[in-house]
Amino acid sequence: MTVTIPDLDQQRVAVGDVTLNVAVGGTGSPVVLLHGFPQTHLMWRHVAADLVRDHTVIAPDLRGYGASDKPDGSGPDTYSKRTMATDVVALAHTLGFDRFALAGHDRGALVAVRAGLDHPRTVTHLAVLDVLPTLDMWDVLHGADAAVAFHLYLMAQPPGLPERMIEASADEFFGFFLDAWGTGPEAIPAAVRAEYLRAARAAVPSIVADYRASAGIDLEHDRADRAAGHRLTMPVTVLQQDWGAALGYDAAGLWSAWAADLEHRTLDAGHFMAEQSPREVVAALRALLAR
Repeated sequence: MTVTIPDLDQQRVAVGDVTLNVAVGGTGSPVVLLHGFPQTHLMWRHVAADLVRDHTVIAPDLRGYGASDKPDGSGPDTYSKRTMATDVVALAHTLGFDRFALAGHDRGALVAVRAGLDHPRTVTHLAVLDVLPTLDMWDVLHGADAAVAFHLYLMAQPPGLPERMIEASADEFFGFFLDAWGTGPEAIPAAVRAEYLRAARAAVPSIVADYRASAGIDLEHDRADRAAGHRLTMPVTVLQQDWGAALGYDAAGLWSAWAADLEHRTLDAGHFMAEQSPREVVAALRALLAR
């Protein structure tokens, strides 16, 4: 069964060296929604159903994910967040929008942050769901507590072994995160879960390349921004679980170093909050857009 988001039409849009699968619908000021791991644009189905009433909603599959192109990831920057952010800006421009609000979850949030840093005159508002900036993420992981992020270390290894290990048990690997990071199976219906697993199973090399970039070139880009004092200049809302209590850091404090106009909120939700707590996410996005 094909799963789609009501009121959004599927399109294939060429941007640079890739063609992206994107769901588009509605009228009004544009809001671009970027999905996380191990998902596709379908994770935004509840949020999009609300926003489409008075906004143009643009929900792509990131390069390397879903039904979007999956170029070879052997180049150092093919899956850098800078390259993926450039895809998003080009996509919006191709669809007729020079400026847009941007929301991202997990991997998509890292792309969204990079877009905000690299294209501050293009991104009008920025929402980040349940992630830390790449540089801070690696800094706070240490000791036995870092075991919760074992996949980051696995996929940071040189090409070959990570891909073979994951491909050998792809459904179990990706399904582990859908189970471990959620609050119950009801948030991700069976048909949507099956689509996530099917899409991830077909994208192992590009997903690993995306993660590998975050242990390499993405870190270089973040370090350069920090050294230069670059910050996000648009209104920013960050929604997170209470990671700080578990891992011993101040999430709001880390984000305040990156964002001049920041609202940081801790949600009583699982990682997949756009699917598990969509009303809270919609309310936060609408409050952000009003700022």
